Amino acid sequence: MLSNYPLSEVEKSFLQESGVDKITTLIPYLTVDNFPKLGLLTACRFLEWAAANPQGVISLPTGKTPEFFIKWTQFLLENWDTKKGKDIRQKYGMGDLKKPVLKDLTFVQIDEFYPISSKQHNSFYDYVNKFYIQGFGLSKEKAILINSDEIPLAEGKHYSEIFPDLKVDLSLRFRDPVNDLEKLQQESIYMIDQWCADYEKRIRDLGGIGFFLGGIGPDGHIAFNTRGSHIYSVTRLTETNFETQAVAAGDLGGIEVSANRLVITIGLDTIVHNPDAVAIIIAAGEAKAGIVKDSLETKLNNVYPATVLQKLKNGRFYLTKGAAVKLTDSMDAYYEKGEWTFEKTERAVIDLCKKLNKYGHRLKLSDLKADKYCKLIPDLSEDTVNQVIKSIDAKLAKGLEQEENQRLLHTGPHHDDISLGILPHITNQLNEPTNEAHFSVLTSGFTAVTNTFVIETLQHTKKLLDEGKIQMVDYDDFFSVGYSLKTDKDVYHYLTNVASENAEARKRGLCHRVVRALVSVYEVKNKTQLRETINDVISILRKSYDGEKNPAKIQKLKGMIREFEEELVWAHFGVQVKNVHHLRLGFYTGDIFTEQPDKTRDVEPIVELFRKVNPTKISLTLDPEGSGPDTHYKVLQATAAAVKKWGEEKDISDLRIIGYRNVWFKFEPHEANVIVPVSLGDMSVMEDSFANCYLSQVNASFPSYSHNGKFSTVAKRTWVGQLNDIQLLLGKNFFYLHERAKVRASHGLIFFRDMNVEEFLATARELEKSIEGML
Repeated sequence: MLSNYPLSEVEKSFLQESGVDKITTLIPYLTVDNFPKLGLLTACRFLEWAAANPQGVISLPTGKTPEFFIKWTQFLLENWDTKKGKDIRQKYGMGDLKKPVLKDLTFVQIDEFYPISSKQHNSFYDYVNKFYIQGFGLSKEKAILINSDEIPLAEGKHYSEIFPDLKVDLSLRFRDPVNDLEKLQQESIYMIDQWCADYEKRIRDLGGIGFFLGGIGPDGHIAFNTRGSHIYSVTRLTETNFETQAVAAGDLGGIEVSANRLVITIGLDTIVHNPDAVAIIIAAGEAKAGIVKDSLETKLNNVYPATVLQKLKNGRFYLTKGAAVKLTDSMDAYYEKGEWTFEKTERAVIDLCKKLNKYGHRLKLSDLKADKYCKLIPDLSEDTVNQVIKSIDAKLAKGLEQEENQRLLHTGPHHDDISLGILPHITNQLNEPTNEAHFSVLTSGFTAVTNTFVIETLQHTKKLLDEGKIQMVDYDDFFSVGYSLKTDKDVYHYLTNVASENAEARKRGLCHRVVRALVSVYEVKNKTQLRETINDVISILRKSYDGEKNPAKIQKLKGMIREFEEELVWAHFGVQVKNVHHLRLGFYTGDIFTEQPDKTRDVEPIVELFRKVNPTKISLTLDPEGSGPDTHYKVLQATAAAVKKWGEEKDISDLRIIGYRNVWFKFEPHEANVIVPVSLGDMSVMEDSFANCYLSQVNASFPSYSHNGKFSTVAKRTWVGQLNDIQLLLGKNFFYLHERAKVRASHGLIFFRDMNVEEFLATARELEKSIEGML
């Protein structure tokens, strides 16, 4: 496969470093160890191409995916002739390369929401101008950009006049308008279509795109060419699908906005029009592994848009090892290289059960010998499946153990992460009176609270103040000290009204806590100032566009709403407010690229928490390669550094680390060493506490791309799916005839990994190495 494709010097260097010696996919790919390294590979290839094509046509991606591509490109250009820059160039096939000049390149914008003001910081137009035109020193005059404000519409009007609700009804392409506004809209849609055709022509008149770089969506979309897009599609105004809307919700301030916004995108044929084009798709994290496999191993097919790269001799996928993990090549290498571990046996046998849809006890030795991977198991025998069954049974037994005399510190990057990850396991721990539990969310989570939610809550707060139903503001000392007292009482009253099903009183409970937050954040001194502050915040939010970065005080207010929600969840089990710790790490800023964790600002508060709680067990999300949001990845780095530092102060050799995952990504059975049964009652507790406490999330403004609804439903489905996998190995009888009631009642399973400190730090050490000495 490799000999059939022309590899550049950069690609040869990275291929050699990767150790991959067999590529059988329909599009060649390169793998690197981690997300930052993916940025380095892409930056090196881009600069190599730019040096050879100083007047070429380029198209580069927006969003969070290209963060390290942008940083490495700038770093290399600024350090081209420093020792560090030279060392990197020498190592990766650019030793003799003359420093490229980027100013004469023509930049083509890949896509844009429509309509959206080019002045909005969450528009791709703004992103392109900030990070590429200015950041790379490209020519604004030569650039081919999508500016919604300048696309001509009927009667020379602005889109805000033609589409006052910002919704574009594409059925007007094919039906008669029913009123004057629809006539203008229809004419405008035809004009946009013509503008798109002209955009396409401008690209083709230049010979097409010479260097294309893009990410890949959960449905396989490249640019906004979603699943099912025509292989010969061109630049057009089009709708998106739910998965794409869910991913875009973060940019646009919620699914409510992204579901109603159309897009202008270049087409699949636009990308491959130039037969000599270098077209690269980048993907990081195991969450992308399924769509990467389908895109690389399926023949040209409109269900998998990225298969269009098969048309190009320079079409490539650049992947982290996690994103490549499901490729047949990777599976072969996993089983055929290195020493054989029992984990490999487990994985091969469980996968065979799924492949054949056969219970473990019904697998015959001939089934194992006929399987590509099971036949490699050393000392393969009739007993092999029994060994795997015993191993899984032992993991279940570990999940049933009653823990005693533990000081537990459960941590999460965002509010709701802990609950969605391991709530049924935590309830087992909390049922034991000798255990002491603490909970800590490491970021303030303000980006998950929509402006609409805050406005509605503040309006209701004003109404209650008018009706004299927030009586605490009448106490003499409320604005000096009272606002900070009796927070447990707030929580208790709220949950009492959950029990009595009094929705109005629950809302009042939230408004009480919001008043306390306003007094704290804005240093409010009296009732008059409180009303003025509420009006000011409402006014600021009404003038803000969805997805706009809020002022720091509003970020804090939103974060405190999330913190109240977290306190409510754990109060279900009698956990006091003082045992719920809100760290608000400083790297979490609401910017498109959040900073890397800082040793003083972000690590020290975690160490301080360890000193205070002195835990015997710590839980954390184990997303080692950014499979979920990048916050998971960065919090893991900060926590690993904190554990290391704490270990320098005291003996923590007995400390256990629980690595869990939730709605963003899940463990496979062979990766976990503890399995916890989940009953229907456990699921109900999780769903009810989510719906009753995470008020700002119930409408799922930022849903998972896998489900248009609450995250709690996604978590439940994950647990049920995990049970199905294990039932196929152990048999259903194992569960409903088990001696333990907890197992008989299980209708879902939770997987997690229980590690000692050394094992955890070894897992996290790769993260440290990945950004060492970079910026």
